[in-house]
Amino acid sequence: MLKDPRSETLASDFMHLWLDMRRLDEVDPDREIFPYASGRGDPREDYLTELTLFAKSIFDEDRSVLDLMTAKHTYLNERVALLYGITDVKGDRFRRVELEDPVRWGLLGKGAVLMAAAYPNRTSPVLRGAFILEHITGTPPATPPPNVEAFPENEIGAGQKRTVREILAQHRENPACKGCHGVMDPLGFALENFDAVGTWRDKDRYAGTAIDAKAELPDGTVVDGPEDLRKALLRRPEQFVQTFVEGLLKYALGRTLDYRDMPTVRKIVREAAKDDYRFSSIVWQVVTSDAFLMRRAPEPEGTVVARN
Repeated sequence: MLKDPRSETLASDFMHLWLDMRRLDEVDPDREIFPYASGRGDPREDYLTELTLFAKSIFDEDRSVLDLMTAKHTYLNERVALLYGITDVKGDRFRRVELEDPVRWGLLGKGAVLMAAAYPNRTSPVLRGAFILEHITGTPPATPPPNVEAFPENEIGAGQKRTVREILAQHRENPACKGCHGVMDPLGFALENFDAVGTWRDKDRYAGTAIDAKAELPDGTVVDGPEDLRKALLRRPEQFVQTFVEGLLKYALGRTLDYRDMPTVRKIVREAAKDDYRFSSIVWQVVTSDAFLMRRAPEPEGTVVARN
């Protein structure tokens, strides 16, 4: 089944839906701040190609889905390679590249993910933290309360500029914000070396100070950068696998999930664990589940259901 050419949509349609890559449509890089990544240099389409080819390789090779977080390879053309600081890839053709720098391993190092969880002009630890909670740990943050004060941006021509981290520290003084931001922000801080278009940076462009990627997670774990964050997130691998399974089951059923689906999700995770969470094991458990076999197509709009 997975060798059928039609299964290739799993690496595009499913991955883009699961990770909400529609967000990229809204992140048009600021031309003044990122002239090398806007206009004709806009990397968004290439980033999506990289993400698709990366996921397809994991699926085609029937690897553990945990490799989506840890795999040391990706697919690059010259444009994406240069944004990643890699200079020996030439031309528009994408080719498989083994990554020497571990900060780029897995989903957390992919430009599409980093850019989709940012703004056109700056990074957002909040968006990146929320992305991790929703798509990696499966614990999406609560809806923010109404009338939340807007993030105080640095003003052009104003006095001393502050880092995003410093501004967020002031923002979190509001007790109504601290509950959620205390969970989201540390996750995003660990990715702060990646700028809004996914390139690595050592200094904050506004404040001119070194990036501080150190953070303490809610469980007390101290992380400093993407490597530490990835290791911390995978201390409970089944949590990421469950999030993946929820996304795949939702895609397979063509509907949202609710509490009644969770026993099925947990069963799929338990069974797949026996085979190291291999992709084929998860797919098999999904397509043989009662939820999938007994699913009903939605009635056409306007259909009148006869009742005896």
